[in-house]
Amino acid sequence: MKRVFLIVLDSFGIGEMEDAASYGDLGTNTLRSVSSSSFFHMPNMKKLGLFNIDGVDCEDGVSNPNASIARMKEASKGKDTTIGHWEIAGLISDHPMPTYPDGFPQEVLDEFTKKTGRGVLCNKPYSGTKVIHDYGQEHIDTGKLIVYTSADSVFQIAAHEEVVPVETLYEYCKIARQILVGKHGVGRVIARPFIGKDGVYERTPKRHDFSLIPPKDTMLDVLKAAGKEVIGVGKIYDIFAGKGITEYTYTEGNADGIEKTLQYLKKDFEGLCFINLVDFDMLYGHRNDIDGYAKALSYFDEKLPEIMKELREDDILMITADHGCDPGYTVSTDHSREHTPFIMYGQKINPKNHKTRESFSDIAATVLDYFDLDSEIMGDSML
Repeated sequence: MKRVFLIVLDSFGIGEMEDAASYGDLGTNTLRSVSSSSFFHMPNMKKLGLFNIDGVDCEDGVSNPNASIARMKEASKGKDTTIGHWEIAGLISDHPMPTYPDGFPQEVLDEFTKKTGRGVLCNKPYSGTKVIHDYGQEHIDTGKLIVYTSADSVFQIAAHEEVVPVETLYEYCKIARQILVGKHGVGRVIARPFIGKDGVYERTPKRHDFSLIPPKDTMLDVLKAAGKEVIGVGKIYDIFAGKGITEYTYTEGNADGIEKTLQYLKKDFEGLCFINLVDFDMLYGHRNDIDGYAKALSYFDEKLPEIMKELREDDILMITADHGCDPGYTVSTDHSREHTPFIMYGQKINPKNHKTRESFSDIAATVLDYFDLDSEIMGDSML
Protein backbone atom coordinates (compact mmCIF):
# COMPACT_ATOMS: atom_id res chain seq x y z
CA MET A 1 0.00 0.00 0.00
CA LYS A 2 1.79 3.12 -1.25
CA ARG A 3 1.38 6.45 0.51
CA VAL A 4 3.01 9.84 -0.05
CA PHE A 5 2.99 12.53 2.64
CA LEU A 6 3.76 15.86 0.98
CA ILE A 7 4.33 18.66 3.51
CA VAL A 8 4.49 22.28 2.37
CA LEU A 9 6.30 24.56 4.82
CA ASP A 10 4.43 27.64 3.65
CA SER A 11 6.89 30.37 2.54
CA PHE A 12 10.12 28.52 3.46
CA GLY A 13 12.28 29.91 0.64
CA ILE A 14 15.99 29.18 0.43
CA GLY A 15 17.28 32.10 -1.64
CA GLU A 16 16.37 34.51 -4.43
CA MET A 17 15.68 33.26 -7.94
CA GLU A 18 17.45 34.74 -10.95
CA ASP A 19 14.45 36.95 -11.74
CA ALA A 20 13.90 38.12 -8.14
CA ALA A 21 14.76 41.74 -9.00
CA SER A 22 11.80 41.97 -11.38
CA TYR A 23 9.56 41.07 -8.45
CA GLY A 24 11.19 43.58 -6.11
CA ASP A 25 12.84 40.79 -4.14
CA LEU A 26 16.55 41.21 -4.81
CA GLY A 27 18.60 39.79 -1.95
CA THR A 28 15.81 37.84 -0.26
CA ASN A 29 16.65 34.57 1.49
CA THR A 30 14.14 33.31 4.04
CA LEU A 31 16.34 30.47 5.33
CA ARG A 32 19.39 32.68 5.74
CA SER A 33 17.41 35.32 7.65
CA VAL A 34 15.77 32.79 9.95
CA SER A 35 19.04 30.93 10.59
CA SER A 36 20.43 34.12 12.14
CA SER A 37 18.08 33.67 15.12
CA SER A 38 19.33 32.06 18.32
CA PHE A 39 16.06 30.07 18.28
CA PHE A 40 16.90 28.37 14.96
CA HIS A 41 17.68 24.69 15.48
CA MET A 42 17.05 22.10 12.74
CA PRO A 43 19.32 19.09 13.38
CA ASN A 44 16.88 16.59 11.87
CA MET A 45 16.41 18.51 8.64
CA LYS A 46 20.20 18.86 8.56
CA LYS A 47 20.60 15.06 8.67
CA LEU A 48 18.14 14.75 5.79
CA GLY A 49 20.26 17.17 3.73
CA LEU A 50 18.67 20.63 3.99
CA PHE A 51 22.05 22.36 4.14
CA ASN A 52 23.43 20.28 1.25
CA ILE A 53 20.94 21.76 -1.22
CA ASP A 54 22.36 23.94 -4.01
CA GLY A 55 22.89 27.53 -2.92
CA VAL A 56 22.30 26.95 0.80
CA ASP A 57 25.30 28.41 2.59
CA CYS A 58 24.04 29.51 6.01
CA GLU A 59 25.22 26.28 7.65
CA ASP A 60 27.50 23.40 6.68
CA GLY A 61 25.89 20.32 5.20
CA VAL A 62 26.48 16.72 6.26
CA SER A 63 28.76 14.18 4.58
CA ASN A 64 25.99 11.72 3.75
CA PRO A 65 22.42 13.08 3.72
CA ASN A 66 19.70 10.57 4.61
CA ALA A 67 17.30 11.81 1.92
CA SER A 68 17.14 12.82 -1.71
CA ILE A 69 17.33 16.59 -2.06
CA ALA A 70 16.90 19.31 -4.68
CA ARG A 71 16.62 23.06 -5.11
CA MET A 72 13.35 23.94 -6.87
CA LYS A 73 12.81 26.80 -9.31
CA GLU A 74 9.35 28.23 -9.89
CA ALA A 75 8.52 28.20 -13.60
CA SER A 76 5.21 30.01 -13.15
CA LYS A 77 4.85 33.77 -13.25
CA GLY A 78 4.11 34.74 -9.68
CA LYS A 79 5.05 34.17 -6.07
CA ASP A 80 1.77 33.50 -4.32
CA THR A 81 0.28 30.54 -2.50
CA THR A 82 -2.15 29.48 -5.22
CA ILE A 83 0.33 29.54 -8.11
CA GLY A 84 3.00 27.84 -5.97
CA HIS A 85 0.77 24.97 -4.89
CA TRP A 86 -0.69 24.55 -8.36
CA GLU A 87 2.83 24.20 -9.77
CA ILE A 88 3.78 21.67 -7.07
CA ALA A 89 0.77 19.72 -8.36
CA GLY A 90 1.92 20.00 -11.97
CA LEU A 91 0.12 23.09 -13.28
CA ILE A 92 2.43 25.86 -14.52
CA SER A 93 0.84 29.32 -14.77
CA ASP A 94 2.01 31.38 -17.75
CA HIS A 95 0.48 34.63 -16.50
CA PRO A 96 0.52 36.16 -13.03
CA MET A 97 -2.80 36.60 -11.29
CA PRO A 98 -3.99 40.23 -11.03
CA THR A 99 -2.87 42.37 -8.11
CA TYR A 100 -4.26 45.71 -6.97
CA PRO A 101 -1.63 48.04 -5.47
CA ASP A 102 -4.10 50.95 -5.71
CA GLY A 103 -7.15 49.03 -4.52
CA PHE A 104 -9.95 47.41 -6.48
CA PRO A 105 -11.77 49.23 -9.30
CA GLN A 106 -14.98 51.02 -8.34
CA GLU A 107 -17.08 48.84 -10.64
CA VAL A 108 -16.01 45.76 -8.68
CA LEU A 109 -16.86 47.41 -5.35
CA ASP A 110 -20.19 48.73 -6.66
CA GLU A 111 -21.29 45.28 -7.74
CA PHE A 112 -20.09 43.77 -4.45
CA THR A 113 -22.01 46.40 -2.44
CA LYS A 114 -25.14 45.90 -4.53
CA LYS A 115 -25.13 42.12 -4.01
CA THR A 116 -24.21 42.14 -0.29
CA GLY A 117 -26.15 45.24 0.75
CA ARG A 118 -23.10 46.47 2.68
CA GLY A 119 -20.68 49.29 2.00
CA VAL A 120 -16.90 48.96 1.88
CA LEU A 121 -14.09 50.39 4.01
CA CYS A 122 -10.35 50.67 3.25
CA ASN A 123 -9.85 49.17 -0.25
CA LYS A 124 -6.05 49.36 -0.06
CA PRO A 125 -3.12 46.99 0.38
CA TYR A 126 -2.87 46.59 4.15
CA SER A 127 -1.46 44.46 6.95
CA GLY A 128 -4.17 42.10 8.17
CA THR A 129 -3.60 42.90 11.83
CA LYS A 130 -3.26 46.65 11.30
CA VAL A 131 -6.36 46.93 9.11
CA ILE A 132 -8.68 45.73 11.88
CA HIS A 133 -6.99 48.08 14.32
CA ASP A 134 -7.45 51.06 11.98
CA TYR A 135 -10.92 50.25 10.62
CA GLY A 136 -12.41 47.90 13.23
CA GLN A 137 -14.43 50.50 15.14
CA GLU A 138 -15.80 52.15 12.00
CA HIS A 139 -16.83 48.71 10.77
CA ILE A 140 -18.66 48.03 14.04
CA ASP A 141 -20.35 51.46 13.95
CA THR A 142 -21.45 51.34 10.30
CA GLY A 143 -21.67 47.64 9.40
CA LYS A 144 -19.51 48.27 6.35
CA LEU A 145 -17.12 45.48 5.36
CA ILE A 146 -13.35 45.95 5.56
CA VAL A 147 -12.04 45.07 2.11
CA TYR A 148 -8.29 45.05 1.55
CA THR A 149 -5.57 43.36 -0.46
CA SER A 150 -1.79 42.85 -0.40
CA ALA A 151 1.01 42.40 -2.92
CA ASP A 152 -0.57 39.01 -3.61
CA SER A 153 -3.58 38.31 -5.77
CA VAL A 154 -6.15 38.42 -2.97
CA PHE A 155 -9.47 40.10 -2.12
CA GLN A 156 -9.75 39.96 1.67
CA ILE A 157 -12.87 40.71 3.69
CA ALA A 158 -12.56 41.35 7.43
CA ALA A 159 -15.61 41.49 9.67
CA HIS A 160 -16.30 41.29 13.41
CA GLU A 161 -18.06 38.07 14.31
CA GLU A 162 -20.71 39.96 16.32
CA VAL A 163 -21.46 42.30 13.40
CA VAL A 164 -21.31 39.72 10.60
CA PRO A 165 -21.74 36.06 11.60
CA VAL A 166 -18.99 33.88 10.18
CA GLU A 167 -21.31 31.93 7.89
CA THR A 168 -22.65 35.20 6.48
CA LEU A 169 -19.08 36.39 5.90
CA TYR A 170 -18.45 33.19 3.96
CA GLU A 171 -21.53 33.94 1.82
CA TYR A 172 -20.17 37.42 1.09
CA CYS A 173 -16.89 35.79 0.02
CA LYS A 174 -18.76 33.49 -2.35
CA ILE A 175 -20.45 36.55 -3.86
CA ALA A 176 -17.05 38.20 -4.32
CA ARG A 177 -15.69 35.00 -5.84
CA GLN A 178 -18.47 35.06 -8.47
CA ILE A 179 -17.65 38.68 -9.29
CA LEU A 180 -13.87 38.27 -9.41
CA VAL A 181 -13.40 36.29 -12.60
CA GLY A 182 -11.88 37.01 -16.00
CA LYS A 183 -9.51 39.99 -15.91
CA HIS A 184 -10.27 40.43 -12.19
CA GLY A 185 -9.82 36.73 -11.40
CA VAL A 186 -7.76 37.04 -8.21
CA GLY A 187 -6.17 33.90 -6.84
CA ARG A 188 -8.09 33.93 -3.57
CA VAL A 189 -10.99 35.62 -1.83
CA ILE A 190 -10.26 35.34 1.89
CA ALA A 191 -12.65 35.61 4.84
CA ARG A 192 -10.92 37.27 7.82
CA PRO A 193 -13.23 37.17 10.85
CA PHE A 194 -12.10 38.92 14.01
CA ILE A 195 -13.23 39.50 17.59
CA GLY A 196 -12.60 41.98 20.39
CA LYS A 197 -13.85 45.36 21.61
CA ASP A 198 -12.82 48.91 22.44
CA GLY A 199 -10.18 49.05 19.75
CA VAL A 200 -8.46 45.81 20.80
CA TYR A 201 -9.14 43.25 18.07
CA GLU A 202 -7.68 39.92 17.01
CA ARG A 203 -8.25 37.62 14.08
CA THR A 204 -9.78 34.21 14.75
CA PRO A 205 -8.80 30.82 13.25
CA LYS A 206 -12.04 30.80 11.20
CA ARG A 207 -10.30 32.22 8.14
CA HIS A 208 -11.51 30.61 4.92
CA ASP A 209 -10.06 30.87 1.40
CA PHE A 210 -12.15 30.77 -1.76
CA SER A 211 -9.78 30.04 -4.65
CA LEU A 212 -10.10 29.97 -8.38
CA ILE A 213 -10.74 26.50 -9.74
CA PRO A 214 -7.52 25.21 -11.36
CA PRO A 215 -7.98 25.67 -15.14
CA LYS A 216 -6.42 22.26 -15.89
CA ASP A 217 -6.11 18.91 -14.19
CA THR A 218 -3.35 18.47 -11.62
CA MET A 219 -1.76 15.40 -10.06
CA LEU A 220 -4.68 15.44 -7.60
CA ASP A 221 -7.15 14.76 -10.43
CA VAL A 222 -4.94 12.02 -11.88
CA LEU A 223 -4.63 10.28 -8.51
CA LYS A 224 -8.35 10.56 -7.80
CA ALA A 225 -9.27 9.21 -11.26
CA ALA A 226 -6.99 6.23 -10.58
CA GLY A 227 -8.92 5.43 -7.43
CA LYS A 228 -6.30 6.76 -5.01
CA GLU A 229 -7.08 8.82 -1.95
CA VAL A 230 -6.17 12.53 -2.09
CA ILE A 231 -6.29 13.93 1.44
CA GLY A 232 -5.88 17.67 2.05
CA VAL A 233 -4.70 18.91 5.45
CA GLY A 234 -4.88 22.63 6.22
CA LYS A 235 -5.81 25.00 3.40
CA ILE A 236 -5.10 22.50 0.58
CA TYR A 237 -8.82 22.03 -0.14
CA ASP A 238 -9.30 25.78 -0.47
CA ILE A 239 -6.22 26.30 -2.69
CA PHE A 240 -7.55 23.78 -5.22
CA ALA A 241 -11.21 24.74 -4.70
CA GLY A 242 -11.82 21.08 -3.82
CA LYS A 243 -10.79 19.89 -7.30
CA GLY A 244 -9.20 16.43 -7.10
CA ILE A 245 -9.62 16.13 -3.32
CA THR A 246 -11.28 13.03 -1.84
CA GLU A 247 -11.04 13.97 1.85
CA TYR A 248 -9.95 17.06 3.76
CA THR A 249 -9.58 18.60 7.18
CA TYR A 250 -8.81 22.16 8.23
CA THR A 251 -6.25 23.05 10.87
CA GLU A 252 -5.78 25.73 13.50
CA GLY A 253 -2.07 26.26 12.98
CA ASN A 254 1.13 24.27 12.58
CA ALA A 255 0.86 22.22 15.76
CA ASP A 256 -2.65 21.09 14.82
CA GLY A 257 -1.53 20.37 11.25
CA ILE A 258 1.32 18.19 12.48
CA GLU A 259 -0.97 16.30 14.85
CA LYS A 260 -3.49 15.66 12.08
CA THR A 261 -0.67 14.45 9.84
CA LEU A 262 0.35 12.00 12.57
CA GLN A 263 -3.25 10.78 12.73
CA TYR A 264 -3.28 10.12 8.97
CA LEU A 265 0.04 8.31 9.24
CA LYS A 266 -1.73 5.79 11.47
CA LYS A 267 -4.58 5.25 8.97
CA ASP A 268 -4.76 2.78 6.11
CA PHE A 269 -5.12 4.36 2.67
CA GLU A 270 -3.36 4.38 -0.68
CA GLY A 271 -2.59 7.72 -2.20
CA LEU A 272 -1.47 11.22 -1.26
CA CYS A 273 -1.75 13.18 1.97
CA PHE A 274 -1.04 16.82 1.02
CA ILE A 275 -0.32 19.07 4.02
CA ASN A 276 0.09 22.84 4.31
CA LEU A 277 1.65 24.30 7.46
CA VAL A 278 0.72 27.97 7.22
CA ASP A 279 2.08 29.61 10.38
CA PHE A 280 5.53 30.27 8.91
CA ASP A 281 3.98 32.59 6.35
CA MET A 282 0.90 33.97 8.08
CA LEU A 283 2.23 34.58 11.59
CA TYR A 284 5.91 35.24 11.06
CA GLY A 285 7.03 35.93 7.48
CA HIS A 286 4.47 38.66 6.83
CA ARG A 287 5.23 40.25 10.21
CA ASN A 288 9.03 40.33 9.86
CA ASP A 289 9.24 38.11 12.94
CA ILE A 290 12.57 36.31 12.53
CA ASP A 291 12.56 34.71 15.98
CA GLY A 292 8.94 33.55 15.65
CA TYR A 293 9.71 31.98 12.27
CA ALA A 294 12.80 30.30 13.73
CA LYS A 295 10.84 28.89 16.67
CA ALA A 296 8.18 27.50 14.30
CA LEU A 297 10.81 25.80 12.13
CA SER A 298 12.55 24.39 15.20
CA TYR A 299 9.22 23.00 16.44
CA PHE A 300 8.63 21.29 13.09
CA ASP A 301 12.13 19.85 13.20
CA GLU A 302 11.53 18.61 16.75
CA LYS A 303 8.38 16.79 15.60
CA LEU A 304 10.02 15.38 12.45
CA PRO A 305 11.39 12.17 14.09
CA GLU A 306 7.87 11.42 15.32
CA ILE A 307 6.56 11.77 11.76
CA MET A 308 9.38 9.68 10.30
CA LYS A 309 8.89 6.95 12.91
CA GLU A 310 5.32 6.39 11.67
CA LEU A 311 6.35 5.92 8.03
CA ARG A 312 5.73 2.44 6.67
CA GLU A 313 7.92 0.49 4.27
CA ASP A 314 6.19 1.81 1.13
CA ASP A 315 5.71 5.39 2.37
CA ILE A 316 7.49 8.47 1.04
CA LEU A 317 7.81 11.72 2.96
CA MET A 318 8.29 14.87 0.87
CA ILE A 319 9.00 18.32 2.33
CA THR A 320 8.96 21.50 0.23
CA ALA A 321 7.64 25.08 0.09
CA ASP A 322 5.47 27.19 -2.23
CA HIS A 323 7.41 30.52 -2.27
CA GLY A 324 9.46 32.66 0.13
CA CYS A 325 8.48 35.28 2.70
CA ASP A 326 11.76 36.60 4.08
CA PRO A 327 11.13 37.98 7.59
CA GLY A 328 14.48 39.80 7.45
CA TYR A 329 13.58 41.73 4.30
CA THR A 330 12.48 45.07 5.72
CA VAL A 331 11.68 46.60 2.31
CA SER A 332 8.48 44.56 2.25
CA THR A 333 6.40 42.14 4.30
CA ASP A 334 5.13 40.34 1.20
CA HIS A 335 6.03 37.00 -0.39
CA SER A 336 9.45 36.78 -2.02
CA ARG A 337 10.47 35.18 -5.30
CA GLU A 338 12.77 32.44 -4.03
CA HIS A 339 13.92 28.90 -4.72
CA THR A 340 12.37 26.31 -2.44
CA PRO A 341 13.81 23.14 -0.87
CA PHE A 342 12.79 19.61 -1.75
CA ILE A 343 13.52 16.70 0.56
CA MET A 344 12.33 13.15 -0.17
CA TYR A 345 12.75 10.41 2.41
CA GLY A 346 11.64 6.79 2.72
CA GLN A 347 12.92 3.25 3.12
CA LYS A 348 12.87 2.78 -0.66
CA ILE A 349 14.39 6.17 -1.52
CA ASN A 350 18.10 6.23 -2.33
CA PRO A 351 19.67 9.48 -1.10
CA LYS A 352 20.76 11.61 -4.03
CA ASN A 353 21.34 15.29 -4.76
CA HIS A 354 19.11 16.16 -7.71
CA LYS A 355 20.73 19.63 -7.89
CA THR A 356 18.55 22.50 -9.19
CA ARG A 357 15.27 21.59 -10.87
CA GLU A 358 13.56 23.78 -13.44
CA SER A 359 10.05 23.61 -11.98
CA PHE A 360 8.11 22.76 -8.83
CA SER A 361 6.11 20.46 -11.13
CA ASP A 362 8.89 17.86 -10.90
CA ILE A 363 7.32 17.04 -7.53
CA ALA A 364 4.01 16.14 -9.20
CA ALA A 365 5.82 14.02 -11.77
CA THR A 366 7.66 12.20 -8.99
CA VAL A 367 4.46 11.47 -7.06
CA LEU A 368 2.67 10.14 -10.15
CA ASP A 369 5.72 8.09 -11.15
CA TYR A 370 5.71 6.44 -7.73
CA PHE A 371 2.10 5.33 -8.30
CA ASP A 372 2.95 4.18 -11.85
CA LEU A 373 0.49 6.64 -13.36
CA ASP A 374 0.93 8.10 -16.84
CA SER A 375 -0.43 11.59 -17.46
CA GLU A 376 -0.01 14.84 -19.33
CA ILE A 377 0.99 16.60 -16.11
CA MET A 378 4.07 18.81 -16.43
CA GLY A 379 7.37 17.89 -14.79
CA ASP A 380 10.19 15.33 -14.72
CA SER A 381 10.28 12.60 -12.09
CA MET A 382 13.12 12.44 -9.58
CA LEU A 383 12.67 8.72 -8.88
